[in-house]
Amino acid sequence: MKVGTDGVLVGGWTAVDNNPGSILDIGAGTGLIALMLAQRTMAEIIDAIETDAMAFEQCVENFEASPWADRLFCYHASLKDFAAEVDVHYDLIVSNPPFFSEKTGETMGSRGQARQQHSLPFNLLLKAVKTLLAEQGTFSLILPAWEAAPFTVLASEEGLYLHRICQVRGQPASKVKRTLMEFRLEGPVLPTRENLVVAHKRHQYTSEYIALTKEFYLKM
Repeated sequence: MKVGTDGVLVGGWTAVDNNPGSILDIGAGTGLIALMLAQRTMAEIIDAIETDAMAFEQCVENFEASPWADRLFCYHASLKDFAAEVDVHYDLIVSNPPFFSEKTGETMGSRGQARQQHSLPFNLLLKAVKTLLAEQGTFSLILPAWEAAPFTVLASEEGLYLHRICQVRGQPASKVKRTLMEFRLEGPVLPTRENLVVAHKRHQYTSEYIALTKEFYLKM
């Protein structure tokens, strides 16, 4: 199972202090974030949605091979159809949404093509989250840094308000590349702001990143 830094960051950073009883992972890929949250919580319901057929099959295999198989389930469906048909309100919704923008520099190669093909429009994502989120629930995701501000505006228009934000740098002197965000239906509020540096230099991780992710790596 391929493990990406973005997924690990979301799975480790997402707050679970409110002991969510139900969790939804939108755009689950191979199931990494859902598996991390199964390890971190006692949630009885951990659902995932994945539209790509190959990723869906891998996700199901990973769920079934895990110690938490009885709490994990992956749907092979579009988010629009899922939101329209499922009568569940989740305490926690998480996403590492597929994105594609010329600013990402991912316009060439198979990775860029896959991102473009399976990109998830932000307005569709937010409308579905608004429909599926419990009244006291939280929505957590990771985005490219340059998408954070416009996404926050779109979210507020849907009645989802930013409560917590973390700017992520690969190294101390690097530009902010990713942004972790947590939204709720309560608001507007002044969000808590955090910063995270992944590594001092290549493969020399910061103590903050190690603390966030050490439970999920065999070696760190």
